[in-house]
Amino acid sequence: MLDPAAPQLVVNSRTLFFSWLPADPDAVAALVPPGLRAQPDRQVFMNQYVVEDDSQTSGFGAYSLTYVGVSLSGVDAPGGENAGGWWTHYVTSSRRVREYAVARGAPTSLGRTTIEVRGGTLVAETEIDGVPLIRARCQVGETGSVISSGHHRYFTARDDQLLSSVYPYVAEPVTSFVIESVEFLEPGHSTYALRPANPLTIGFGFYAPRASFAYPGGFTVHPGGRGASAGPVGAPAERVLAQRGGERPAPVHQVPARRARSGLPSGS
Repeated sequence: MLDPAAPQLVVNSRTLFFSWLPADPDAVAALVPPGLRAQPDRQVFMNQYVVEDDSQTSGFGAYSLTYVGVSLSGVDAPGGENAGGWWTHYVTSSRRVREYAVARGAPTSLGRTTIEVRGGTLVAETEIDGVPLIRARCQVGETGSVISSGHHRYFTARDDQLLSSVYPYVAEPVTSFVIESVEFLEPGHSTYALRPANPLTIGFGFYAPRASFAYPGGFTVHPGGRGASAGPVGAPAERVLAQRGGERPAPVHQVPARRARSGLPSGS
């Protein structure tokens, strides 16, 4: 098992990252734990990415991953351009990545993410146990000349403590990008609380055929969790949280994109 206190590097992943306003703002706010505050508009973010080859990581190997969460107020990443985020779901195809992440407090499930681009149409799908859970459809162009770089800050919980980590990134987004629809395919699954409003209103979004980032070594306890005290901590490898499972298929919830605006965040 990888030491969860050790840093990890991922290069040239294929990444779809965007945010939206939710259909049920109160349900989204209820997912945020005490000690953190959702943004007033209850914005939700999602990152779906695929790492094709073992050579693209420092220790994870090839894998795919989707994380979904709630944007936060008052806990921005360094530089103040990107809001902090609370991970509500973290679905990965790799047991190695899952063990590493769950020991850091991530709400992990084993699952698979695919990203296919054909004729300028991108379809990204996340599944658990072979059952589709989330599907996004976009129109994408060619990789542009502008580099997006910066930091993100994500929060997790472990042992009644809120943990904060800062993740540096560099991405090469495509220049033409439009989100057409986002589908949440299982109303019985906990991700359904994060479904977008109709019409779909996008906060930011991009697709990058090459996006690189790092998991930092260690993290910081954030004041506000039960029993939390400020200061850097490490995550012993043997302290693993229980996996959160998925549910069976249910009818589709689909929202077509209307008045969506595509813009690059300062992070990925």
